Amino acid sequence: MSRSPMVVRTVPALRRAVEVLRARKAAVALVPTMGALHDGHVSLVRLAKRRAQKVVVSIFVNPTQFAPTEDFGSYPRTWKADLAALAAEKVDLIWNPDVKAMYPDGFATRIVPEGPAIAGLEDRFRPHFFGGVATVVGKLFTQCRPDVAIFGEKDFQQLRVVTRMAADLDLGVKVIGSRTVRERDGLAMSSRNVYLSPEERQTAPTLYRAMKESARRLKAGEDFEAAMEAGRETIGAAGFALDYFEARHAETLAPIASMKDGPVRILVAAKLGTTRLIDNIGV
Repeated sequence: MSRSPMVVRTVPALRRAVEVLRARKAAVALVPTMGALHDGHVSLVRLAKRRAQKVVVSIFVNPTQFAPTEDFGSYPRTWKADLAALAAEKVDLIWNPDVKAMYPDGFATRIVPEGPAIAGLEDRFRPHFFGGVATVVGKLFTQCRPDVAIFGEKDFQQLRVVTRMAADLDLGVKVIGSRTVRERDGLAMSSRNVYLSPEERQTAPTLYRAMKESARRLKAGEDFEAAMEAGRETIGAAGFALDYFEARHAETLAPIASMKDGPVRILVAAKLGTTRLIDNIGV
């Protein structure tokens, strides 16, 4: 049986534990999560172990990135399974604060990101989201003081926002993106996939297939907008309510009009029943 990692729940305890990890100048990697861990998260932990000698995983469902109409209260919380998964991966430390530890009485400071945070993608539909993400990740970086931090590419706009913030604020953290882990049928792994009904789960991989087909058309030299519109039609015909299906510059997330404007990333967000799914691929 794997030894359980140390779990800390206050900032002073976290600081003391990280100082111990840094003995002999060991590099520290941070993997920020909201728990409900799956194989995608495990892949982040394994990448972290390749990039640093010590690994800290944070588990915190961050209320400031949820709108009142979203699923903060029902977001899956699977502490025992998460602890077992991280023990199996031999993680060194788990940072598991409660809301009061992260946002104590009188908390009044927020980070308001711009650049990739106002690209007209997720921010158009969840205008509160990246301010909440930037604030909590900024706190995690200053609390844990990691050398590197690992984020999944599935939340691609988030990855770009966090990367920009770390550079702009001189936080001393190298942000590393990890490839999206997919089910066998192409669906990107997500903690919210548990919300899908069996019928919706069968339909959900349409997003990935539509992105792949539009990418194929773009690489073949087809008309740029026609290739993207074909993907939108495929997604709509499958029963999704589409928020966006866009080809953007992979670094800045700025709109582009041709493959020559690249590197290119296709990004999608759509709702299937009550479940909102996001995904992306490089072209």
